[in-house]
Amino acid sequence: MAISSTRPKDSDRKVRIHLSFYDRIKFLLFFSITFLVLVWADMAGEEGLGFTTALEQSAYRRWWIFPLFAIEFIRQAHFLIAELAAPYHGFWQSYFGFVDRQLHRLSDWTRFRLSRVIKWLVFIVLLSIVLGAIYKETPVRALFFAPKALWSALPVLAQLSFAVVFILIQFVALFWFLSRGGIDTYFPDDIKTRFSDVWGQDHVLARIRENLVFLENPESIEKLGGYVPGGILLWGPPGTGKTLMAESMAGETGKPFVFVDPGAFNNMFFGIGILKVKGLFRKLRKLALRYGGVVVFFDEADALGNRGIMTNRPPGSYANGFDKKNECHGATYLSSFSQSLIATRQLSRRSVEAEKPTLINRFMMGAGGGGGGGMGTLQALLTELSGLKKPRGFFNRIVRRTLGMRPKNPPKYRILVVMATNMPESLDEALLRPGRIDRMYRVGYPSKAGRIRTYEGYFEKISHSLSKEEIEKLAIITPYATGATIKDLVNESLIMAIRNERTTVTWSDILKAKQLKQLGPSEDVEYIERERHATAIHEACHAVMAYRVRKHMEIDIATIEKGAEYLGMVASIPPDDQFTHWKSEYQSDILVALASLSGERMFFDGDNSSGVSGDLESATSIAGLMEGYWGMGSTVSSYASSRRMELGAPGGAKPNDSKAEMRRALADRIEDNLATLLEKSESLLRENRREVLAVAHALEANKTLSGNDVHAVIEGRKGDVVDGAKYENPENIAAIEAYHLSALQAHREHRKPDLPLPVLI
Repeated sequence: MAISSTRPKDSDRKVRIHLSFYDRIKFLLFFSITFLVLVWADMAGEEGLGFTTALEQSAYRRWWIFPLFAIEFIRQAHFLIAELAAPYHGFWQSYFGFVDRQLHRLSDWTRFRLSRVIKWLVFIVLLSIVLGAIYKETPVRALFFAPKALWSALPVLAQLSFAVVFILIQFVALFWFLSRGGIDTYFPDDIKTRFSDVWGQDHVLARIRENLVFLENPESIEKLGGYVPGGILLWGPPGTGKTLMAESMAGETGKPFVFVDPGAFNNMFFGIGILKVKGLFRKLRKLALRYGGVVVFFDEADALGNRGIMTNRPPGSYANGFDKKNECHGATYLSSFSQSLIATRQLSRRSVEAEKPTLINRFMMGAGGGGGGGMGTLQALLTELSGLKKPRGFFNRIVRRTLGMRPKNPPKYRILVVMATNMPESLDEALLRPGRIDRMYRVGYPSKAGRIRTYEGYFEKISHSLSKEEIEKLAIITPYATGATIKDLVNESLIMAIRNERTTVTWSDILKAKQLKQLGPSEDVEYIERERHATAIHEACHAVMAYRVRKHMEIDIATIEKGAEYLGMVASIPPDDQFTHWKSEYQSDILVALASLSGERMFFDGDNSSGVSGDLESATSIAGLMEGYWGMGSTVSSYASSRRMELGAPGGAKPNDSKAEMRRALADRIEDNLATLLEKSESLLRENRREVLAVAHALEANKTLSGNDVHAVIEGRKGDVVDGAKYENPENIAAIEAYHLSALQAHREHRKPDLPLPVLI
């Protein structure tokens, strides 16, 4: 197909561009209408005057209009010849080019003002002529009758104006009322928070201090050619102190603090959010001028700049993504990083399923089309964040321009914009660009030292009997505690003390409060004996395996009390803050996960319960990542890269066949790895049979054990609640073994065991 020629440039044309029909007749039409208006004025002023006579008289008295007709006719003839004759057009093109060059010696601003003056003069001249015809006066004198005509028409104009203004006031009042709310202003005397009230985030506060130095002394950077960073994004998990930091910034600087709830920008009508944004920044500019600066804080900023949910589950969350009923709470014994990986994979799988179009989704997407902050609100916010240097004010923008004066540049508004979110991936990229958000700081989980300082800060506010060593131990056993969860735990421990008619918090109150917050209230149900024993064996296998093979985690708590979503659980915590994870650690996680299956088969003659499903899912997920992604398996290549490049397919095989073959190969490697580790798990449990039965007995007797008690039972020493030395007695072990055999027989025959739970001597 041949490419069509492009449209020629105006400079390359040999003849003039053809005018449209309207452009040819518009001035002739205007002159004709003006002449007929003058004829109508004569007829209205002299009763009995006919149209023909009025036309002749008007033509005689207003002869000047015919030269205008002639000039316009000659101009149109000139255009028509230039459209048809190239030499004629070329001559006039060179002449007007010379005139245009002379005119362009004037500045653009001067030429613009001159053209406007000429247009106004033409309008005034024509108006004076029309008024002269109406009032039977000379055009100059008639021009002074215009105010009189306007005054006589004022009653009608006033009525029309009142009707228009009344309607406008209704809309203005409605939109003004809807645009209120969601913005709270705190003045310097209202803010008592300082940086000393923010604990556990010293590295973030150190960087924020730089922003405040430039806010207080902007000349220190501006005189060197820089600019004051005006936007900060604080992102991280909920409860880590982002809002408290923003409040402390205002407290440290002595500036007003404006709190913005982004939910307030979600409105019924389009445009309300835009009005709120405009009103917010008008207030910020006034406060900045009055106080020399202002801090504005947008909480949950993803509600304003959201483009979709792409969040990751924060590490350390205890298996909220499993949603299993009546099973072992199978993620609590994993390391926190493994929990995060498994939960994230499950969430991504569910998100894919949730994106399938359904009738309900379509109805939900269509409902309430006018609601939400909308792109208009976000665009208004982006404009305000980067458009603060525009001339502002009626006098500055309108009056000075009318007088031919350039508007003054606005003052430098010292506005520090702080935003907080726990989903930074969902924010619009335009919002995060430098100039709007200049600095982004992650407010993550506090380190061990930060947790100790936070516990000390909250314990200083109440009466307690904890030593420094116990506070340090508390910080160790709560590895992913935030400022909010620490405050809640301290408050819950105080409630525990008050419940026991005490005013001083003790270590036991802390442990009970931690158990309540971590596990939730247990359900008021009782197991039948054989099920209680089976659950205890299941959890004891996890606990003993974790004690023997895993050194990077410590057992925090073990329980067989039934919760809302589990029959029992063994939770582990890292003794230190760790950021690198190794093959041996993941293998130990898999061994702990497989301990329930191998243990149930060993203690129940090859039988196992459905409660191991969550454990197997955890083990398979970790093994799959080890084999396919982390180079911790029998091969080195990355499964993800091989799949993208469609490697490994036999000659002539289709891509889908290649992917299926790769998946089968990966599944075979995962199964081989799990089978090997399952055999190792069976061997280790067989060697530690006595410890498994001892921990199971302690769980049946006490329902819940601390990590120290589990260690005490295995090591044969005294713990917090349990005396592990009793399990060193051969008679007690024999009694426990006999009880297990009785429970095993009851399990086979589906009845109550013959022997009761033994009491240790």
